[in-house]
Amino acid sequence: MKILLVMPHPNPKRNFFGKFDYPSLTLQQIAAITPPEHEVEIVDERYEPINFNKHYDLVGISCLTYNSIRGYEVAAEFRKRGIPVVFGGYHASLLPEETKQHADSVVIGEAEYSWPQLLEDFQHGKLKPFYHSPKLVEPEDIPPARHDIGVYTFMEAIQASRGCPVGCEFCAMQKVEGPRFRGRPVDKVVEEMKIIKSKTIFFADASLTISPPYSKSLFKEMASLNKKFHCFGNINVLARDDEFLKLSREAGVERWYLGIETISQENINQVGKRTNKIEDYGKAIRKIKDHGMNVTGFFVFGLDHDTPDIFKKTLEAMYEWGLDFASFSILTPYPGTRLFERLEKEGRIISKDWSKYAEGYVNYKPMMMTQQELLDGITYIAKDFFSLKQIFKRSFAHLPSSPRDALIVLAGNLALRYFYKHEKLNI
Repeated sequence: MKILLVMPHPNPKRNFFGKFDYPSLTLQQIAAITPPEHEVEIVDERYEPINFNKHYDLVGISCLTYNSIRGYEVAAEFRKRGIPVVFGGYHASLLPEETKQHADSVVIGEAEYSWPQLLEDFQHGKLKPFYHSPKLVEPEDIPPARHDIGVYTFMEAIQASRGCPVGCEFCAMQKVEGPRFRGRPVDKVVEEMKIIKSKTIFFADASLTISPPYSKSLFKEMASLNKKFHCFGNINVLARDDEFLKLSREAGVERWYLGIETISQENINQVGKRTNKIEDYGKAIRKIKDHGMNVTGFFVFGLDHDTPDIFKKTLEAMYEWGLDFASFSILTPYPGTRLFERLEKEGRIISKDWSKYAEGYVNYKPMMMTQQELLDGITYIAKDFFSLKQIFKRSFAHLPSSPRDALIVLAGNLALRYFYKHEKLNI
């Protein structure tokens, strides 16, 4: 069969800075578990348009909530041409009944066991409406992704592990990947790294600090690859384990993404992120930077204990810590999360227009500020942090020790400034 795999995007702009977007790995993973007798094509709408007039036997669409409406539009275009459509991904897994209204079949959760069965059923005219993995996929059953198809970007992705035991209220990962940590065999991960063309690799894992022994063994094998790596990590390990940091740096890790989320311990306790202690934030960031690596802090605003002064206080803390990069998000109650369920019970969900479940929208009633105060506050903090003055200040701080890092910080922050200015918040 000829199979098209699509990652939809509601507003594809395909500008130069798009090459710096976080890479998607999902379609390459689905291609890898497709039996080799089938011909697979990948289209990510962030980078290239879909040719609806090209013939395919089957179309697979993977989407999150923010691009689900566009996914339904894409599905409608193919289905009116008589081409069956299958949905998968986070949104389909969390709202399968809704998604089925726009598809011939829906894959729920991980696909390694169910996708090949779906293809076999489809060829025999016995396609079922839903496919659900009978169990969590064992790590040895996750093959290397297909890195030979799709659009090449400056940074490619890999996934060494699945599952997250933390279970934050606002996150749906446990419902899709499960709560059990599963690390792929280290030698298989390293083999996959060797076939990736890009010199910089992004780990699409929930966190590389969930199992420090596993990650340490992986870092030791990565050290000889002469590649650079970006990965997510948690405060509790990075604030205390110097051996972990040393091995990660020797392996080529150049940037850690920290889910700081908030500077309020009350908020942290409410969302259930037990890896975070506010008093450890500064220590973790200093340790990472002392080991020669950069730090991106991820922040969420609009949590129940946030008041309008949270933005100024957070900005002051960020400058004190010396963060190299940052991401600012409005709390979003994604369907399927415990947050959505709680806010709906409290009568605080104000929109179920999934196209607005993206950056720059408030879809619920905040507890201790107005919706406009939340929008104004996140615009204020992004505008200040990504001002040219602050960008150059952060970049030049690296110049004496590492001109390369100075250039990376400058280029990365300018790309983020463009994103926040033109696509996210219009700062």
